[in-house]
Amino acid sequence: MNLSIQIFAALILSVVCGLLAGPASLPFITKWIAPVGTIFINLIKMMIVPVVFCSLIVGVTSLGGDSRKLGRISARTIALYLVTTAIAIIIGFAVAGVIQPGIGLEAVGKAAPKVKAAPTFMQVLVNMVPTNPVASMAKADILPVIIFSLFIGVAITKIDERGKLLMNFFDACAEVCYKVITMVMRFAPFGVFALLLPVVCKNGPKVLLPLLSVIACAAIGSILHCVFVYSSLASFGGGISPIKFFRGMSEAMMLAFTTCSSSGTLPVNMKNAQEKLGLSREVTSFVLPLGATINMDGTAIYMGVCTLFIANVFGVHLTMSDIIMVIFTGTLASIGTAGVPGAGLIMLAMVLQSVQLPLEGLALVAGIDRVLDMFRTTVNITGDVAVASVVDRSERKRLTNENAQVIK
Repeated sequence: MNLSIQIFAALILSVVCGLLAGPASLPFITKWIAPVGTIFINLIKMMIVPVVFCSLIVGVTSLGGDSRKLGRISARTIALYLVTTAIAIIIGFAVAGVIQPGIGLEAVGKAAPKVKAAPTFMQVLVNMVPTNPVASMAKADILPVIIFSLFIGVAITKIDERGKLLMNFFDACAEVCYKVITMVMRFAPFGVFALLLPVVCKNGPKVLLPLLSVIACAAIGSILHCVFVYSSLASFGGGISPIKFFRGMSEAMMLAFTTCSSSGTLPVNMKNAQEKLGLSREVTSFVLPLGATINMDGTAIYMGVCTLFIANVFGVHLTMSDIIMVIFTGTLASIGTAGVPGAGLIMLAMVLQSVQLPLEGLALVAGIDRVLDMFRTTVNITGDVAVASVVDRSERKRLTNENAQVIK
């Protein structure tokens, strides 16, 4: 049986078993079954830094130290990420505008959850440069690891024959990482079941029904963004048919939906993008790790939906200028909160402040944040590969044109 089908079957089984077991079984499930899911997550996480470090070095060295090409790929990638994020917020507003979540629901008296202040853009830039690369790797801080890997990769291309030895070494290390990921993914159906079962038991239908409209908006917005925006990017920009694209992404999407971790899905995402979609290592090794930290299309949909939901609950009418401000703030916040834990709530808090909505509204969505996180993480990692397909095709075309000019 195909692994994607096995994971989907495990997902359905966990929902059925969770609803039948109910909250009364939560202590037993938390003690004996949930740890199996934690083990699976740890197995995935242990490969994040090795895959990013080795693959990125291989990608940079394959460019031959061409700083112009690296800069071109970086600029195109970041531009595409920002554009798709802005579109995602608009889709979130559009879906919420039709369904109107929160109408008739009274504001609860819960206090807003504490959200750490987002770092400034300059603080993000400073934190990107590691003072201790080993410490950054130990904490799985992806952005500093990316910067360190870039320097190592460029430096390798600047030395003599010994550089080729290092290129071959890191290339072999990357291949070993992918083999380990293949081994770990055989355990995925069991890990998925163990991860979702306690979530379903805890967030049963009684908890979810009052906020079902918010969940429906997030789900519909996510599906629309994937089907229309990512299909268009992959098809017209990347030259990959939508069927092939989503078939190649199925394993990573299932894993993201279950784990709610873009970084945790990164190793599988990189492997599938190269092996199932045929994207080059030099592009995926840079675009996907960067996307795992700054590309937040799913979170953008969540922001649009939750902003309108909170406005409806508190009886606040959002003007067109308010909506434009949310789109602008949310797009910039996607980079300003790069690599920050709990980035979704931080971004939502920033957006609520920008249009003077009460932060107490965070308490309304905090209870279902784990469910919403499933949708936004799935969209995030899918968008990473859609953008990578566009960048990869443009680089292939450029290389073909350059070769044609040389022949002439």
